Amino acid sequence: MNAARKLRCAVYTRKSNAEGLQQDFNSLDAQREACESYIASQRSEGWVALRERYDDGGFSGGNMERPGLKGLLEDVRNGLVDVIVVYKIDRLSRSLADFAKLVELFDEHKVTFVSVTQSFSTTTSMGRLTLNILLSFAQFERELSGERVRDKIAASRQRGMWMGGMPPLGYDVVERKLVINPDEARLVREMFIRFAQVPSMDTLIRDLRARGVTSKSWTTKKGVTRPGRLIDKAYGYYIFNNPLYIGLVAYKGQNYPGQHEAIVTQDAWDRVQEHIKSGCLANKGAHAVRFSKAPSLLRGLLFSEQGRAFTPGYTCKGTKHYRYYVNTAAIKIGTHACEIRRLPAGEIEAAVLDQIKQVLRTPEILARTVREAKAMEEGVGEPETIKALRSIEEVWEELFPAEQSKIAHTLIERIIVRTDGVTINWRAGGIAALLRSALPAPEMMKEAA
Repeated sequence: MNAARKLRCAVYTRKSNAEGLQQDFNSLDAQREACESYIASQRSEGWVALRERYDDGGFSGGNMERPGLKGLLEDVRNGLVDVIVVYKIDRLSRSLADFAKLVELFDEHKVTFVSVTQSFSTTTSMGRLTLNILLSFAQFERELSGERVRDKIAASRQRGMWMGGMPPLGYDVVERKLVINPDEARLVREMFIRFAQVPSMDTLIRDLRARGVTSKSWTTKKGVTRPGRLIDKAYGYYIFNNPLYIGLVAYKGQNYPGQHEAIVTQDAWDRVQEHIKSGCLANKGAHAVRFSKAPSLLRGLLFSEQGRAFTPGYTCKGTKHYRYYVNTAAIKIGTHACEIRRLPAGEIEAAVLDQIKQVLRTPEILARTVREAKAMEEGVGEPETIKALRSIEEVWEELFPAEQSKIAHTLIERIIVRTDGVTINWRAGGIAALLRSALPAPEMMKEAA
């Protein structure tokens, strides 16, 4: 190296967890001291330590989402760093794929990478080989550590231990164990008993929501409060299918005796499970509504007056399929939550299509569209505009469902469904946008002329 040239050295430090970082002299300080001592030993080569600190305390080396690392890489891109100094390679990254990207970035900006406890240089092929070998072992250690954590979790689950996270309704967490919350437990028992006696989820949820019953409210260890929400049918089924309430812990499809106290009796649990099972079998009948992912003309456009969306679905009777749009309130809360539970798809789509045709035929609309067409394309006249709009109606039945849906979404912003009819909110500039796709290209019009 040229001794006359000053090499700006950036020290990067990292620690996977935040334990001990509050101490006056912590692990990050120890790493920095070792790196600065190494830089001082290379003073004759022109090495100078930068004052900027690039520290990541409490961040894993398994990814690059670290503020200190991001700041370092930004300075590398800006040409402010010549040498990066770390205590060990795995402080910078434990991922071989991520490290390959870092080395590529360093090469691009002519930055050298040095580990003070694993002497090598990335400027030579031997140094790169050594780097890859060391990094492979670092990644192997990380994967092995992950396996040990997973094995520990599996063993803890099988012993019935609570492994953290938000506790279910009816329990609190005290010293990393589930402890019964008396008020919430009474609510859970009531839900099981009522459903065991009268297996109507709609009736149960309607009553609980009227009483203002919510899901679990919880404050995390970091002090973040997660307020509960009015429960719906999905939350009700979650409670009824959670074996924690009979003192079990589920793990990978198996139930193990838990270290917590049960809230409901085995008899109440069994009766509820029978009702749920029989209800599921009934829902597989001919008249059960199934939900469709296929393109639907009005998907995402239909809403009730309360703002609830209608989602496409269908029922089967023999070999025939009957399409519907089902109110999401009926799915999540119950049929009591909406005046209109479902709409026959064919009827509502035909009604909306008639409205679209009437709009496209209205003289005022045609006149305005002609003016917009002239403004969009030079040489476009009234005949071309009217022909383009009518061509949409003529080929409508030949279009694919996805193409029909695209036209409907171009013209319509929202459709409000009421018990006495529907209101269509037209999209501003929708006809002009549709016209752009329907008009022939200017070159073709010139050729035709």
